[in-house]
Amino acid sequence: MSQMQNGRSSLKTVLKSSAVGGLAALMLTTGAAGPIARSFAAPVEVNAPQVPSFASVVDAVSPAVVSVRVKSNVEPVSDDSSGFSFGGRGLDQLPDDHPLKRFFKEFGGPGANEDKRGPNRHREGKGPLRPVAQGSGFFISEDGYIVTNNHVVDDGSAYTVVLNDGTEYDAKLIGRDRRTDLAVLKVDVNRKFTYVQFADDSKIRVGDWVVAVGNPFGLGGTVTSGIVSARGRDIGSGPYDDYLQIDAAVNRGNSGGPAFNLNGEVVGINTAIFSPSGGNVGIAFAIPASVAKDVVQDLMKDGKVERGWLGVQIQPVSKDIAESLGLSEAKGALVVAPQPGSPGDKAGIKQGDIITAVNGDPIKDARELSRRIGALAPNTKVELSLWRDGKSQSVSVTLGDLANDDASAGAQGQNDNDRGGQSSSEKALSSLGLTVAPAEDGKGLAITDVDPDSDAATRGLKTGEKITSVNNQQVASAADVEKVINQAKKDGRTKALFQIETEQGSRFIALDIDQG
Repeated sequence: MSQMQNGRSSLKTVLKSSAVGGLAALMLTTGAAGPIARSFAAPVEVNAPQVPSFASVVDAVSPAVVSVRVKSNVEPVSDDSSGFSFGGRGLDQLPDDHPLKRFFKEFGGPGANEDKRGPNRHREGKGPLRPVAQGSGFFISEDGYIVTNNHVVDDGSAYTVVLNDGTEYDAKLIGRDRRTDLAVLKVDVNRKFTYVQFADDSKIRVGDWVVAVGNPFGLGGTVTSGIVSARGRDIGSGPYDDYLQIDAAVNRGNSGGPAFNLNGEVVGINTAIFSPSGGNVGIAFAIPASVAKDVVQDLMKDGKVERGWLGVQIQPVSKDIAESLGLSEAKGALVVAPQPGSPGDKAGIKQGDIITAVNGDPIKDARELSRRIGALAPNTKVELSLWRDGKSQSVSVTLGDLANDDASAGAQGQNDNDRGGQSSSEKALSSLGLTVAPAEDGKGLAITDVDPDSDAATRGLKTGEKITSVNNQQVASAADVEKVINQAKKDGRTKALFQIETEQGSRFIALDIDQG
């Protein structure tokens, strides 16, 4: 009995002590209680490697980044709720000729059905100025020059920039360039601004860190980080496409804002996002610093950009096209047609020529030729290397001014649709899967039927299109085509280059000729 009383007494002591002092019994038995000790939980400690912080970069560059507010008397009258965005403005508010629209139409985005519903994007207002856009920008000089996107300031009548400390200044538009989607603003006040400089983006590698600073959704100074996902992206916005792709979160309002490297230098200017949802999905496109630097300097100096103009319609060189013309590599730019009266036409460049080099420097593809020519000043004399009739030759060209030839350039690729009444019996080019007849205008051969199982059908040839040349030789009959093909076979070639003409313009297609 005494032993049981002693046990109960010990248990009461343990429970009382645990409740009051947080003590824990090591052991409880029907006999004597075990020794009691004070115990505390240990804090969590993780010995993981420390990730570098971006705070120092952000502290240094944030004063140079601004929010851009744009006002105008243009009133939006339709809503774009889909996922492609530029500076907080719907795609339907961009101009009809804005080059980025083609990219979105290809993906079924806004504007894909514009022809059905009509443009109906905006109307001119007569009342007070209204906000039409919010974007981002950054100072590139201490005296107040700011870089942003052209589509941010487009349609604007008044501009305000907001610094990261909340200070607001009016700005004026110095110049803009729609081909690269860049614009320059200027703040004229008696103070010095913190500014940033462009990086040497040739040293940027896929996988390098980037920090994006901007004005998403009008929130002001927002910082996101990521890596360079890809280089040299072509999104179909124009001949100068050479975007960096980054996965830092970029949203509506980030347009015109900078993407920095860890040295605080601008490697790119955030311009577009791909986003079916309307928000960030980790695919953003930035104009490389190397492209922006030269354009910005021209805008600051003259308010415009002067570019060299060659005046030829070009397309990429595929492996099949290279083989059909006896070219060892699928490089260069194939001339579809020189524009009449253009510098290229005057220099003797012909359809079917492949431009392989500029001033001795090889050309990789059609986009590179456009960028190289556009980077040169008007009236510059250049030496172009051509591949023609199975051999290399060169021509000297004095470039024109692209800005002065915009109107005429828009006429490239149009055809003369006047037709006569000439007719002829059809003849089948059975080995090619084509049935042709002399064209009614006497120039080339009209395609009257295409075998659906043929190589021609696979490569997109259609009834109603016209063959104007084969291996750069004009053809007016099926016999002409057969003659050229037979010669190509004797030369050991397995493909022939057909120039196809439609109402939309001309293109080249290489067809197999070693069938049967």
